[in-house]
Amino acid sequence: MAPVSSTVIAGMRGPPHTRSGSPRHTLICRRFTRSPAGHQPGMTPTPVSRPGRAWPLRVAVLICCLTQAACGVQNGAAQDTGAQVTGTPDTGTTSSAPGTPAPRTPGETARETAGQVPAPTSTAAVEVPRDGREPALLTGVRYGHHDTFDRVVIDFRDGTPGYTARWVNKVLQEGSGDPVDLHGRACLHLVLTPADAHTGQGVPTWTGGPVPASLTTIKDVVKTGDFEGRVGIALLATERRPFRIREYTGPDRLVIDVAH
Repeated sequence: MAPVSSTVIAGMRGPPHTRSGSPRHTLICRRFTRSPAGHQPGMTPTPVSRPGRAWPLRVAVLICCLTQAACGVQNGAAQDTGAQVTGTPDTGTTSSAPGTPAPRTPGETARETAGQVPAPTSTAAVEVPRDGREPALLTGVRYGHHDTFDRVVIDFRDGTPGYTARWVNKVLQEGSGDPVDLHGRACLHLVLTPADAHTGQGVPTWTGGPVPASLTTIKDVVKTGDFEGRVGIALLATERRPFRIREYTGPDRLVIDVAH
């Protein structure tokens, strides 16, 4: 007859139970293995498994982990709310000349974001030198009409050059020195340096006007020269009016606003 192994649970009594709250009978569980005939039975203490006690702890740990993960996701979403802004002003511009445009204040930025851009208030000349660098390439000129001013945008490649801007009575052609016909208009003259308005093969990238009829103050824009790293631009207006110049990137550009 084949040996038979079986498990027997034996209860051993501890201290007697009393009604006054003394310890209850202690149940010590041991595993007895019935050995084949001729051998003494082996006895190995085995703790009794109590299923049902561990699951509340596991559930609590799981809930805690899920709560921490959800908080991390919410915090990450809250931090990644910054909107990327293109066309930020170049705050590295320096000039000792009077009339240089000051950096925008938070109030000005808020008004521009809301579309409430104030009109320019100064007619003072502006000068921002940038010597010792490669010429920027002028790639085009754009125009826009606003409630209180006309806007001219000059686009560049390879950075923004230095510039001067002032109201003048006459303009001479860059290179030749010949007078430029202003057609009896007031002239806001810009000189960009170092800058080119032609490619390396000599092909012009911009030749001047015309401007849209929707503009109120600016009636024409004339290229007054493109010679040895100097580009001249004349904004012909109905009269001398306040103006401002600001720099932006993405793309690199100068923005000139002339009040109505």
